[in-house]
Amino acid sequence: MSDTTGEPRDRSTWGAITTTHRLTAGHRSSVAAATALTLAGSALGLAQPLVAKNVVDTGGRGGAFWPLLAVLAALFVAEAVTGAVGRFVLERMGEGVVRQLRHGLVARLLRLEMRAYDEHRGGDLIARVTADTTLLREVVSQALVDLVTGVLVAAGAIALMVWIDPLLLLLVALTVATAAVVVTSLLKGIRAASERMQNSLGALAADLERALGALPMVRVHRAEEREAERIGRRVESAYTAGVRTAKLASVMSPAVELAVQGSFLLVLVIGGLRVDGSATSLGDLVAFLLYASYLVLPLSSVFRAVGLMQRGMGAYQRIEQALSLPAEPTEPVKPSERPSSPARPRWTAPEATAAAQAPDGTPALALHDVHFGYDPDRPVLRGLTFTVPRRGQVALVGRSGAGKSTVFALVARFYEPDSGVLLFDGRPATGLSRAACRARIAVVDQDTHVVHGTLRDNIAYAVPDAADADVRRVVELAQLEGVVSRLRGGLSGVLGERGATLSAGERQRVALARALLARPSLLLLDEPTSHLDAINESALTTVMKDVTQECAVLVIAHRLSTVQHADRIVVLDHGRAVASGVHRDLLSTSPAYHALATHQMLRHPGTVPPG
Repeated sequence: MSDTTGEPRDRSTWGAITTTHRLTAGHRSSVAAATALTLAGSALGLAQPLVAKNVVDTGGRGGAFWPLLAVLAALFVAEAVTGAVGRFVLERMGEGVVRQLRHGLVARLLRLEMRAYDEHRGGDLIARVTADTTLLREVVSQALVDLVTGVLVAAGAIALMVWIDPLLLLLVALTVATAAVVVTSLLKGIRAASERMQNSLGALAADLERALGALPMVRVHRAEEREAERIGRRVESAYTAGVRTAKLASVMSPAVELAVQGSFLLVLVIGGLRVDGSATSLGDLVAFLLYASYLVLPLSSVFRAVGLMQRGMGAYQRIEQALSLPAEPTEPVKPSERPSSPARPRWTAPEATAAAQAPDGTPALALHDVHFGYDPDRPVLRGLTFTVPRRGQVALVGRSGAGKSTVFALVARFYEPDSGVLLFDGRPATGLSRAACRARIAVVDQDTHVVHGTLRDNIAYAVPDAADADVRRVVELAQLEGVVSRLRGGLSGVLGERGATLSAGERQRVALARALLARPSLLLLDEPTSHLDAINESALTTVMKDVTQECAVLVIAHRLSTVQHADRIVVLDHGRAVASGVHRDLLSTSPAYHALATHQMLRHPGTVPPG
């Protein structure tokens, strides 16, 4: 059987051991120290029955056994202290392994190709960082060392039992072997059930995130019970898998305990008969019984460690799948990749920046015969060609599904064209790193993103060290003074989760301020006026006229009132540019644009002048 990456899965116990050993690669010194401490504690424990034997034999002969009792007490205390220190080292090592895994997962998930997010649910990916790594921590902090030390301590106890009475050991071995057969038959089932449980927990997290992320919609449509039922099915699935895991584990533990207790009773009965027959001494029988009882802990730890490893491998399988998902490269922006125009210290008067930047005629953005489809069999863009000059505003218009938002996704390098060329400042995008392309742009998306934090944190998200004067400048440009005055704390006022304390229009203006502060050479606006009233739309139009003196602006809008004053309008239809020009000319020359304008006027009379 193979995982989603095509690599064969090794479900054997040895495969689980080697995987666990590989996970601790950067913590071998801690593993060695913990193993040494655990073995030292176990050795102190193994010495105790021998001392107890001497106490019994010495007391039976009427000798002084008080010094031996003092030695026995010292051994007991030393074993407890050594074991406690060893356990702390193990737990710290386990936390270190999980920290490393979580860092790797977070870094990977934040850089996945957008197609990976299209195929995997966010809540499930989050569960791999939280729930799966927590289960894996138990494996690396306990299972490996418990397995090693359990085997070695059991071997030591068995060796001493051979030395005391080989016949009694044979009885113990037969009962333990029976338990081992039972445990081995249960391990595969435990791992499979654990995988199902972890997958169910991931699906549970994804469905819960889905419901909480759209909670207003859920409540307005009175869908709480339906969502609770949907999520409840995930809960039941996790419960069923968890119960099966518990059922198998509950059979495994008593099998080990019964085997050890059965062997203990056999030793007690048969050993007692051998003492009566003078085949062995009472001290020997006491020592053997102590070793037989002492064998319970290492054997139980060995079987428990193997079972825990099999459970943990189900979680690790999901972590590996996440780490193997395709990610964007993390190359930095090279000096040769930076925009050719000199950087502007901050937003200043248009005349100053215009004088500082002499355009050379090279477009800020150009698409030549670009083809693309999210599904190769269903193309969205079919040979799209247009350019965006270094100054001014270009608008993309067209019916829903014409490919407008897809253009933005390609410009942001979220996806790569299937064919054709995308140029930034005359340079092919494929010759630039993604970071270099994104350093040139800022985006105000239709789905405005506001993160939990202060208003200033949201505005300065792209430029965390921005000067206060620059922040105030974009606040004025985006008409956010009212929001600043309303919030307790002003710019330091905390916004709710997903910007819940802001209106839709205010969230859009926050996104606009964030984009302007980044001082892009190309500003992408996706429906910038969709949540604005007429007054604010007019104010934004004035702002955009100033911005077009600083950089190129590419805007998507269904409201033609937003784009009618654009320097150029590109009309998209079924993934192609079918017309290009200014509003007045397109009304008479482009049937597609005329149909859009007519429909807009029918819905909103007076919105679009007749030309």
